[in-house]
Amino acid sequence: MAKFNDIQLLRTTFLRGPSVWTYRPVLEVWLDLGELEDYPSNKIPGLNERLTSWLPDLIEHTCGVGERGGFIQRLEGGTWMGHVMEHVIIELLNLAGMPAEFGQTREISRRGVYRMVFRCPEEAVARVALEYGHKLLMAAINDEPFDLKPAVHAIKTAINDRYLGPSTGCIVDAASERRIPHIRLNDGNLVQLGYGAAQRRIWTAESDQTSAIAEGIAQDKDFTKRLLAACGVPVPEGQIVASPEEAWEVAQDIGFPVTVKPSDGNHARGVTLELSKEADIKAAFALAQPEGSDVIVEKFIDGVEHRLLVVGGKVVAATKGETVSVYGNGNATLRELVEVLNQDPRRGPEQEYPLDWINLEAGAVKLELNRQHVTPDSVIPQGQGVLLQRNGNMAIDCLDDVHPDVAYYAVLAAKIVGLDIAGMDMILKDVSKPMQGQGAILEVNAGPGLLMHLKPTSGAPRPVGMAIADHLFPREDGAGAGRIPVVGIVGTRNNAFISRLVGWLLQLSGKLTGVASSEGMFLANRHTQKTNTANWAGAHRLLTNRLAEAAVIQTTARSILEEGLAYDRCLVGVVTDMDGYEQLADHDVLEPGQMRRVMRTQIDVVLDEGEGVLNADLPEVADLAELCDGEVILYATGADNEFVAAHRANTEARHEGGRAVFLKGNNVMLATGTQERVLGTLEALSLAGGKRPDTSALLAAIASAWALDITPELIGAGIKTFEYQA
Repeated sequence: MAKFNDIQLLRTTFLRGPSVWTYRPVLEVWLDLGELEDYPSNKIPGLNERLTSWLPDLIEHTCGVGERGGFIQRLEGGTWMGHVMEHVIIELLNLAGMPAEFGQTREISRRGVYRMVFRCPEEAVARVALEYGHKLLMAAINDEPFDLKPAVHAIKTAINDRYLGPSTGCIVDAASERRIPHIRLNDGNLVQLGYGAAQRRIWTAESDQTSAIAEGIAQDKDFTKRLLAACGVPVPEGQIVASPEEAWEVAQDIGFPVTVKPSDGNHARGVTLELSKEADIKAAFALAQPEGSDVIVEKFIDGVEHRLLVVGGKVVAATKGETVSVYGNGNATLRELVEVLNQDPRRGPEQEYPLDWINLEAGAVKLELNRQHVTPDSVIPQGQGVLLQRNGNMAIDCLDDVHPDVAYYAVLAAKIVGLDIAGMDMILKDVSKPMQGQGAILEVNAGPGLLMHLKPTSGAPRPVGMAIADHLFPREDGAGAGRIPVVGIVGTRNNAFISRLVGWLLQLSGKLTGVASSEGMFLANRHTQKTNTANWAGAHRLLTNRLAEAAVIQTTARSILEEGLAYDRCLVGVVTDMDGYEQLADHDVLEPGQMRRVMRTQIDVVLDEGEGVLNADLPEVADLAELCDGEVILYATGADNEFVAAHRANTEARHEGGRAVFLKGNNVMLATGTQERVLGTLEALSLAGGKRPDTSALLAAIASAWALDITPELIGAGIKTFEYQA
């Protein structure tokens, strides 16, 4: 069989926000099929069989058919290679543990060239998936071998390198469920939830309400215990020691058995329990010393380890631990038994799995083995148990069993330390009974891991991400939690002027307002940047600014095509025109009608409670009204505009009729249904210094301000005081 030349990847563009394709980030790839344009899938012998043998779950892809096996039907009936590559990439992402769920492939005006997109929130991951999807498809086309396992591993590695950790991720997912937007601020786990002045920040399970003082207290475990004890919280007796010899002396004074641990460690590293022998205590000191600044010897309290998660003064999750042991069969060595134990799918790296792998070379494990006089190479007799780990495996859900008294002390401890989110390590004989006499608080942890509550080895997963999201954004704040008024404006006709006037009116209404426009960045009365900010980067900077109580963002058709919008939704979306297709031939926009698909993006993102503002003088713009999830305000330079008349008469969206701003004679009118109000004459609505703005641009700004519930009186007064210089 003759070999086909590679499909050429002409262009790859990561669209970071809502775009012509979808609301979420996608990678857009321009593909040149070359000679393969003449060879759909049913004309390449063996192609479909090779694809389905390597990727059997392609059967689950419904494709446009809308049923299981839909894509296979398309393969067998004949579909082009751009479409096939789309599904191959989506399946590779599925196998790597990141369902893509969305893809599209569309031919452009040039024969054999297609735009293919697939959803992926991280550009680096998307590019790795594209690389291996391309390789797999070409191997299948040319009947060459392909090793799937390294491909999936490479994508998984990219996911692990780039994706949020489970603690941060579950909070972000919960916020998204409540339609609270998020912005990732670095390559790690620092995330902004919400926009502008309404934002909150998280870093794993810490928030911007987590006090640095409280975190410092929690890290000093000895001082924390003294604070808790002073407030009546049961804690084990203990003391900081400076040497192995002092550790032994203090242990004798406290009374056996004891626990030896670092004073400021975490994740149970360096902690050794239930020690009574001098050699063991001194060895435990050596184990704990590298993990913290000091070493503590404290009284060992018999019971079961528990972790209670406290969020905003409430216990929202609880797990309990269990020791880890293996049992001999008379043939296998301890090392072999542990290898089998580590094959448990629940075990893995601590940030990803509820149970850790058991490492026989770890100091704590070695110490446990020494106490039992066994080595990794010992053959363990039939039925004999070997204790490997006493702590650090708190992954059995027990929230429903927590006694109110136990919860009280957990909440009290968090308040004493000053943490809004805290993980309480407690030792309890029975979590369902009152605390006194049967337990104590061992540690208070800032930034606690959440994975044990999300993926317990037994019991119900707990919605801890939602608990933290609700703590940061109380439900009583309503549907707009985390949002500031965002006005998005797209078009070419005086849009910088419109943006700045709307920003000025918002500022006068009492909101510190930022404007990102082609004339620069403005914050309140300051011109903070003079270069063009009518793009993704400019909008992004504005939305991350904690001073901004409202944002007006100008964008362009090119920015939508090359970057996507920087915001997920807006309160007001404005489309002034659909001009400029002549400058977009490089995006295969070749005629005016193709602009609708681009410009509708601004209206597609209007919130349900928001409004679209559309130029009714242009039928192609007025027709976008049907796409708006919110209400619509039309503006026009004539009172007899047919779109305005029909909109005012429409009582479906608003029972009193649609709203419009238009010119009647020389008067600017605000109309709701049949009701009309004169805002002022064009002369009276001149800018400061008597400047007369473009009439259509003035009407667009007035309509936008009205959509923001700014009063007509303030709109009129604000226009007259607006000092505009381009």
